[in-house]
Amino acid sequence: MDFFNSALGKNITFVRPAYFIISGFIGIPNIRFYYVFLFFVYIVSVLGNTIVMAVIYLDHNLRTPKYIAVFNLALVDLFGTSALVPKLLDIFLFNHHNIPYNDCLTFLFFCFTCLSMQSLNLVALSYDRLIAIMYPLHYQVKVTHRFMFSLIASFWFFIITVVLVAIGLLTRLSFCKSVVINSYFCDHGPIYRLACNDNTPNSVIGKLLTALIIWLPLIFILISYACIGYALSKVATVQERVKAFKTCTAHISLVTIYFLPILITFTIGAKIHPNARIINLSLTSIYPPMLNPIIYVLQTQEIKESLKKLLQIREQSKITVKKVIIK
Repeated sequence: MDFFNSALGKNITFVRPAYFIISGFIGIPNIRFYYVFLFFVYIVSVLGNTIVMAVIYLDHNLRTPKYIAVFNLALVDLFGTSALVPKLLDIFLFNHHNIPYNDCLTFLFFCFTCLSMQSLNLVALSYDRLIAIMYPLHYQVKVTHRFMFSLIASFWFFIITVVLVAIGLLTRLSFCKSVVINSYFCDHGPIYRLACNDNTPNSVIGKLLTALIIWLPLIFILISYACIGYALSKVATVQERVKAFKTCTAHISLVTIYFLPILITFTIGAKIHPNARIINLSLTSIYPPMLNPIIYVLQTQEIKESLKKLLQIREQSKITVKKVIIK
């Protein structure tokens, strides 16, 4: 607060509430079953992403630039769901709707950081597919381990910085009216709209974040697939085109699952009912982390073969142990 006072050159006192109240769904009976459903989705998500990370870590053949991004996606999904779902269950199943001011901002930071990193991870994977298909002979030169590590690290730095800026701007708001957040978590938009002083900077940063984290990544991904489609149209045989396109199916599925619900919500905007908005956004936060590992296991040949290999090694080790015990 002292920082903002000195920056503005005025003796400003910000009115900060002791806590916020998360409203959640309004007027829906037996809504507790929905949160129980989210809990089971969370368990599947944790197991699936842990398995994908373990397979990539244990199989040296998967330690390629592409799977650095896949590993980071699984890590982000694991952190994101772990930051969101347990707190949701605490709020709505155990009726702890009051959340302290600082805890609310911390909750917002982790949820927004992980949700935003999912979007940028899809950008990294789309760039990987773009180079692999358009410049196959130069792929190992253009997409190295160092490049992918640097790209992922720069995405983390960027997301953490912009989210901290958004939260810093929230701390200069005064809340002298309602403290009820009309959402299922400490959401940026519903929070700054509660302020009784000027929230223009918060509105600007909110629109800027939407452009940087949703629209620009989506535009880049669409352009990259337009280029991939053009490159595949020049491939001689249909079989080669299908083979090359199959390497993109997992990523296309992830892009659709992540962006489609968000685009529907933002397109409909104010016309959508608050309960429908909460369901849409909560499923957007929970479903992709659950489906991402399932899609990669089912649609990626390398992971399927690696998983089979690891299971065979485990079975052989069990047989060996039994033989030693019998002897």
